[in-house]
Parts: sequence; C-alpha cells; structure tokens
Amino acid sequence: MAVKRVRYQQGAVITFDDITDQLSDQRRAAWSDIARRIAHEIKNPLTPIQLAAERLQRRFGKEVQSEPETFERLTGTIVRQVGDLRRMVDEFSNFARMPKPVFRKENIHEIARQSLFLHEVAHPGVNFSLSPAEGPIEMVCDRRQLGQALSNVVKNAVEAIEARRSRGEHNFAGDRVDLKIHEAQGQLIIDVIDTGVGLPEERERLTEPYMTTRVRGTGLGLAIVKKIVEEHLGEIAFLDRPGGGTHVRIAFDAQHLATLESEAHEEPNESSEMGELKTEEEDGGVTDGA
Repeated sequence: MAVKRVRYQQGAVITFDDITDQLSDQRRAAWSDIARRIAHEIKNPLTPIQLAAERLQRRFGKEVQSEPETFERLTGTIVRQVGDLRRMVDEFSNFARMPKPVFRKENIHEIARQSLFLHEVAHPGVNFSLSPAEGPIEMVCDRRQLGQALSNVVKNAVEAIEARRSRGEHNFAGDRVDLKIHEAQGQLIIDVIDTGVGLPEERERLTEPYMTTRVRGTGLGLAIVKKIVEEHLGEIAFLDRPGGGTHVRIAFDAQHLATLESEAHEEPNESSEMGELKTEEEDGGVTDGA
C-alpha cells in the first residue's frame, strides 16, 4: 500500500494506492533476469560433462575389472544428473524468455487430452480422466503455451500423489487426476483435480518464482503457468479438494480472447505488405545500380 498526502490551503488530501501488482511485476522482472543469467552459466558445461561420461561408459565399461557395477552406477549417475540439470536450465530459459503468444482458434479438448496422455504413459499407476470425454471445445489461444501450462499443472498433480504415497497415506478416491472443461458466462474454465498431498500452508506464494515445496524442484513450474495464463487474459486459483487433494481452476475470458485472433491475423498482413514494399525498393535499387 502506497500512501500520498497533498497539502492544500484549506487542508490536505490523502490517497491510498494498492501497488501489490506493481511490486509483483517488479519481482517477476528481477527473477526473469536472474533466471536468464543462471541458464547461461549452467548451460555451457552440461554437454561436455554428459559426453565425457557417456564416452567413459562406452570406452572403459567392458575393461573395468575392479567393481564394474560401481563404475556403471557412478557414470550413470553423472548422465542422469546432467539430464536433470538440463531440464532445470530449460525451465530457467522458458521463464526468462517466454515468447509472445500467437493466438489462433484451437481445440482445447485436444490440447488437454495430449497433456494428459504424456503423463498417462509415464505413470500407469495413476488414473487420469478427461471430461467431457470427447468433442471439440474451441478457444483462441497459443496452442504450445497452453499445452505447456496444462502439462505443468498435471505434472504437479502427479507429484502431489507421489508425495502422499511416500508418506504412507491413502485417499479413499484412489490415485487419480481429473481434468474437466466447461463453458460458463463467456468463460472457458479448466479444472485439474487430484488426490495428492494437498496444498502447502503458503499457498498464496505458489506462483512466485523459486517458491517450491519439493527438494528437486526449481520453483518455476507454476510461475510459468501463471505467466501463460495471464498472457491469455485468464486467472488461476488453488483450492482444496474435499476429501484431500488439490483443485486448480483456470478461467479464461473466451470472448475477449476471440478478439485477439483477428488482431493476430491483421499483423502478419501488415508485415507482409511492408516486406513486399521493401523487396520492391531493393529490387529497384539493384536495377538502378546496374
């Protein structure tokens, strides 16, 4: 809260401004710069480290006579850890340089189904459901970015279930992630509901950069999701699931997004015209020079 007082001859006027969003934007810009620097510093040595470890495995794996299992385990650990670091760097890069969304009319149902499918294959012990089960649901969006956001939310849901399992806790509903899509009053609403460990006490900070409750987490996954949702003029909320677990609700202003598609179509046309004009001028210049 920012408070200002302006004096007048007959008194003073005090104004109160809520600068919460402004401070949040400033912090996000600062974290983006940090993420860009971290990604740059970490990325360079990763490839030679991985190649060196893989070369050791190929070249000396069969020659090592003393504790060959230990040699294989240690070099394998290097390769796996480099892979984890590379995924972290990708998250840093995505957060620091999120491209401007390209808005087109897309089938949201298909995007959601593909996001679930990736995790269905990796986690056969978790039950995934999509409602409605089929049928086109269209909205103007950036297909790649929205898919990334949904995939991150589903990934968090699966990790929450795994965290509950590791504690030895059970949920009467089983291990499941439900993704539901519906339209209401000009909005398209996506609900992702899981039977995981539930929300942490500091739930209001979940989308802050580098805020994580996991040992190996970067704290950027939900920050990226929020950034994508806001670019799509949407809102994200974190709620408690009755019976245990988490309910993530993402709401988009579908009517407003529809206007962005026409704007996106107009910009390439202007660019194309400028490109044609420039080509003609260049061609003319070459002709005159000849």
